[in-house]
Amino acid sequence: LQTRMQSLQPEPAARYRNVLEALWRIARTEGVWRPMRGMNITATGAGPAHALYFACYEKLKKTLSDVIHAGGNSHVANGAAGCVATLLHDAAMNPAEVVKQRMQMYNSPYQRVTDCVRAVWHNEGAGAFYRSYTTQLTMNIPFQAIHFMTYEFLQEQLNPHRQYNPGSHVVSGACAGAVAAAATTPLDVCKTLLNTQESLALSSNISRHITGMANAFRTVYQVGGVTAYFRGVQARVIYQMPSTAIAWSVYEFFKYILTKRQEERRAGK
Repeated sequence: LQTRMQSLQPEPAARYRNVLEALWRIARTEGVWRPMRGMNITATGAGPAHALYFACYEKLKKTLSDVIHAGGNSHVANGAAGCVATLLHDAAMNPAEVVKQRMQMYNSPYQRVTDCVRAVWHNEGAGAFYRSYTTQLTMNIPFQAIHFMTYEFLQEQLNPHRQYNPGSHVVSGACAGAVAAAATTPLDVCKTLLNTQESLALSSNISRHITGMANAFRTVYQVGGVTAYFRGVQARVIYQMPSTAIAWSVYEFFKYILTKRQEERRAGK
């Protein structure tokens, strides 16, 4: 839904007023499973991407916190650790994002992931899978800095003793994702344009492809003005809230289990 609603010049049949209308019309005209297109490639990329993401975040957060505020929690350390972790996460996830969004476009010519990968590689080269990488980082670095700092701040308020508390993890994760998503929507619109290379938007561009964040920003403004930067903001927030809530609750659960086992082993010795 987010990919469709961020389209700058959608086909008449793919113009939606809100998220519910988009979901209803896509399911009714293109099939119930159409909104799930691209799920397999997302799942494939998400495993290694999130493993790198949380491992890097946890290690750097502890190291930087000890340097900046020994024995305490540092928001600067949380934000910095989130930024560095994003570099690794996006390097693993960017190709999957390109394929996913190409398959989610209206009247997408690709039925399978392999078809999309072959076509992009053959027609645009390997660089096409990383065309939006710098924009992705430009979006995700502030996104993750806001996200991690908001999450850690809310944890201090809702769970000051930092014990395993599923309810606080879900609420903090959802709110952190919503705040970060709303703040970085303009960058996400540009990233979607770079990934999809929307044909109608290309017609307003002199070059064959839209490349780079500056080019994407200019194209978005030329096509839709200032309001175009916030296309799909509702869908983006709705998507990020459960996504970050689930990610944090699962992460905190496994962190709790593994920490408990380590403590039991030490106690056994």
